[in-house]
Amino acid sequence: MAEIGKGVTAGKLASNVQKKINRAQEKVMQKLGKADETKDILFEEGVLNFHKQLTEGTKLQKDLRAYMAAVKAMHESSKRLQDCLVEMYEPEWYGKDEVDSIVEDTDVLWTDFHQKLVDHALISMDTYLGQFPDIRARIAKRDRKLVDYDSARHHFASLQKGKKKDEVKVAKPVSLLEKAAPGWAQGILSAHHVAQTNLSRSQAEEELGRAQKVFDEINVDLQEELPSLWNSRVGFYVNTFQSVAGLEEKFHREMGKLSLNLNDVLTKLEEHDMGGTNNSLTPGGTTAPGIPKSPSKQTDAAEVSSNTPAVDSDAVPAESAEPQPAETNGSAEEVDMPPGFLYKVMVMHDYVANDSDELEMKAGDVVLVMTYDNPDEQDEGWLLGVKESDWLQTKELKIKGVFPENFTQRA
Repeated sequence: MAEIGKGVTAGKLASNVQKKINRAQEKVMQKLGKADETKDILFEEGVLNFHKQLTEGTKLQKDLRAYMAAVKAMHESSKRLQDCLVEMYEPEWYGKDEVDSIVEDTDVLWTDFHQKLVDHALISMDTYLGQFPDIRARIAKRDRKLVDYDSARHHFASLQKGKKKDEVKVAKPVSLLEKAAPGWAQGILSAHHVAQTNLSRSQAEEELGRAQKVFDEINVDLQEELPSLWNSRVGFYVNTFQSVAGLEEKFHREMGKLSLNLNDVLTKLEEHDMGGTNNSLTPGGTTAPGIPKSPSKQTDAAEVSSNTPAVDSDAVPAESAEPQPAETNGSAEEVDMPPGFLYKVMVMHDYVANDSDELEMKAGDVVLVMTYDNPDEQDEGWLLGVKESDWLQTKELKIKGVFPENFTQRA
């Protein structure tokens, strides 16, 4: 014989099996329409809302976890990217210590953002969903107790219905025992049958009372809890999304400050580099010239000085600092050159004009350098000229312009 688990008696086990049989029979009778079923429309609506709320909450939890996984992945990607910057940033470069500090603060900010999402969103999300399994189990238990109640109600009703028939049968022996008994004993047996029938009805009535009491206890609690749980979803959704939105706003605000600081440091590094501090070289091996502002954008002597490009001593001969008119002997060259012609220069680097008075140039162009009509208009580091190809084709000076001297080399 199979061993029965601890705390479970054979009688209890048999009772549970009988309950399952009775419930199955009752459900079959209800589906066949041979027994009525107790209905509660409001409660059924509450159960539908419960399942909808559980589905929504489960989806929100899943998406919140996916969002946090993305935050963590973004944190890791950001850290790798900024670690790369730290590794490449030379110790002697401008703002090295500040860059290291910004990168460290950025990592701390990401970590803090993720942890606060856990504390203020994910934990409350898990707590919110944690109440659903118990309520779902109690709803299932209520369904079982309702079937028990309906079964007990139908059993008692059937006994009540047969009461009159039993009373009629008292005067008529119905069993073989009664038929075989002497006449004086038949009355005793009939009385015993009536007593047994009354006992069955009494037991059925007691069972109905117990079934109804158990059902009512769990039903009343759920009738109160389900609407309350359904209404709680509004406040929970508000708190969850407000927490996420508030944390995002603070995170991006602080991250924006760090990004701005990093941008400022890099801008100053570029300025130092353009000024020759780090002696950055172009692929051709010569010092990269700065891109100066045009004369029209220089408003005072200080600005002229700060925006004047560094003159490449290798590219421009010393004597070009004070150009003199080219000597000619009345040859064809004098006729072909524009008025005020000084000398020719070769363009070494492309130059994009920033203003209408500047000369657009490409590496390899030859430019005819000319004197300024008004020498006071000339800014240090700038020359006036016209491309030789344009002059030979049009013989017009309207296409002349100023250009940075260190982009060229004396031809």
